[in-house]
Amino acid sequence: MLNLHPHTKMTVDPFADTPGFQYPVGATVRACYPLSPKSKVPDSIFRPNYARESVSGTFWAYWEFLSSRNIKVNSEKEQEGVRKAAKLAREVLEIAASKVAPGVTTDEIDKVVFEEAIKRDCYPSPLGYHGYPKSVCTSVNEIICHGIPDQRPLEDGDIINIDVTLYHHGFHGDLNGTYPVGPKAEADEASMNLIKTARDCLDAAIAICGPGVPFAQIGKTIQPLAESRNTAVAKNWHGHGISNVFHSAPTIYHHKTKKAYGVMQPGNIFTIEPMLNAGTEWRDLSWPDDWTISTIDGARSAAAEETLLITETGVEILTAKGGPKHIDTREARAALGL
Repeated sequence: MLNLHPHTKMTVDPFADTPGFQYPVGATVRACYPLSPKSKVPDSIFRPNYARESVSGTFWAYWEFLSSRNIKVNSEKEQEGVRKAAKLAREVLEIAASKVAPGVTTDEIDKVVFEEAIKRDCYPSPLGYHGYPKSVCTSVNEIICHGIPDQRPLEDGDIINIDVTLYHHGFHGDLNGTYPVGPKAEADEASMNLIKTARDCLDAAIAICGPGVPFAQIGKTIQPLAESRNTAVAKNWHGHGISNVFHSAPTIYHHKTKKAYGVMQPGNIFTIEPMLNAGTEWRDLSWPDDWTISTIDGARSAAAEETLLITETGVEILTAKGGPKHIDTREARAALGL
């Protein structure tokens, strides 16, 4: 059966009749296919291992995982490599965010990210990672993360998370932000508070980072703040180490857990990216595309992310607006006994 999508007569929802799958009650987002053809990266762009056509991308992604289980202390040269990639990623995110408006499709945003990455001599890190088909993740309304850009036009009142990672000359830089779409969204107090809470949780966690701080303290900082504002941390999704490898140790939990291990050291580089659901339900639902993750109850979700470097006195936000920004966290850590 051909399931015509309500947005246009030329698109379909491929998952409408998938056995065992059902969109959450009240969901506002449906898959809107066909996807546009895979973007072709110029031969001049240096690629990560998983994106080299001569070797299986899945093999290299798995190899990177196996080879990066230890928490890396980056050399000054490696730090500078990530710093450059992070700065470029911030530039591209700002450009992509400026295109957010009613009527714009997430596929159009993907094209902007791809084109701006190439202009900066960067490879868009998501493209081909474990088979991911696009250059950016666009997560709208109830989508928590990993939304695949497609033909759905953004609507006045939506919110959208744009997650950009760029690979520049051997190093990745990763960040995301959540944005209101149109005047209805900007006037929607609940949505704007959700977006602000995600950012506030990120900033609170950054403020206590520094040498000697257990990575577990990140979740201990985020979860109480999130829950005090009637939001739930999406517990299945985490931050991660990043450098010459896209995803590596440590796993950054955004909730309280005994699974978190390790203590921050100067030279550690990682992301913090709390994903928060409106209300108290933290569980999620995976779409049949094996990428898109939705809230289980159709509630909205928002996130914020930066790439961070631990220094001798605190933390450097490598993806900060306007360029890398250092924060001396000694007093904040001392006040918490860290």
